[in-house]
Amino acid sequence: MAIDASTYQETYDQMALKLSKIVPEIELKYKAELVFEINRLKKERGAIILGHNYMEPALFHTVPDVVGDSLELSRKAAETDCDPIVFCGVRFMAETAKILNPEKTVLLPAQVAGCSLAESISAQDVIDLKERFPGVPVVTYINTYADVKAECDICCTSGNAARVVESLGEETVIFLPDEYLAANVARETGKRIIFPTLEGPARPHDGLEYELIGWRGRCEVHEKFTVADVSNVREQFPGVLVLAHPECSPEVVAASDFSSSTSKMTDYVQDSDAPSYLLLTECSMGDNIMAQNPEKEMVRLCSIRCPHMNEITLEDTLNALQNNVQEIDVPEEIRLRARRSVDRMLEIS
Repeated sequence: MAIDASTYQETYDQMALKLSKIVPEIELKYKAELVFEINRLKKERGAIILGHNYMEPALFHTVPDVVGDSLELSRKAAETDCDPIVFCGVRFMAETAKILNPEKTVLLPAQVAGCSLAESISAQDVIDLKERFPGVPVVTYINTYADVKAECDICCTSGNAARVVESLGEETVIFLPDEYLAANVARETGKRIIFPTLEGPARPHDGLEYELIGWRGRCEVHEKFTVADVSNVREQFPGVLVLAHPECSPEVVAASDFSSSTSKMTDYVQDSDAPSYLLLTECSMGDNIMAQNPEKEMVRLCSIRCPHMNEITLEDTLNALQNNVQEIDVPEEIRLRARRSVDRMLEIS
């Protein structure tokens, strides 16, 4: 959450108190200047900063007014009266904020902050799937761009995906675009799943039994975690609790102790008393949880970082506030249809 300080020295002191074991002193001194100026300018402009759980610690713990996972930030974006909205996350998140706030300025503090999942599917892919499977409702993960959301019936996040699928009350559902999340939802709901290509017959084969139709998209971070990683850490740290994001493979999720959204993972650590924890997700989140829970040991596989989330920096956040750069725009025709999908998700979450 944002630091409340009236001077640079107060800003630095608060940052050092929370982050000195995670961020080097020389880096804290430099970043405290940026944090102080961002928070000053934010108040002056009446802005709000939303920060995803994957932001690096010196940003996550200092400038966002609200932090959380995609669902929490979507809710806040729908509720806020502040303008502009600065979204410290990736592009599809900022687009969602714009979908919900067409009259407000939404700023993304990076030119390149994409997502491998969002890039894995296009609006035309969804149109083609709907032609092949007519009448089947389409659920899309929030990790998609606005034009894809516009072609779907409802959105979901990693924390509510199974609930969204079950809320439809349909025998068959198209679930896009994360292959592993779809497989984990199928496992949780007991549904049979297939992953069709766009080639082949225009209609499903007669007698083919399936209830969930998936897609071959993957998160370039979470797909790298393996069951061997889990086994190796358990050998080195007896009693460790392993938490896996549901974008990990079903095998990794099955080998873990808990799997859910980033915010629910944070709550799980805070409410547990294990000697150590392994988070199979973006590495910055382990740092952020450790700063909030200094008495708990976080085991981190820090060779795996999200290149897109790491595009968001304090320097670029300040530049966005100073110059209104990287403003997000969603064409109105797409925005209206995408909003229906997002609103349906928010209604049942």
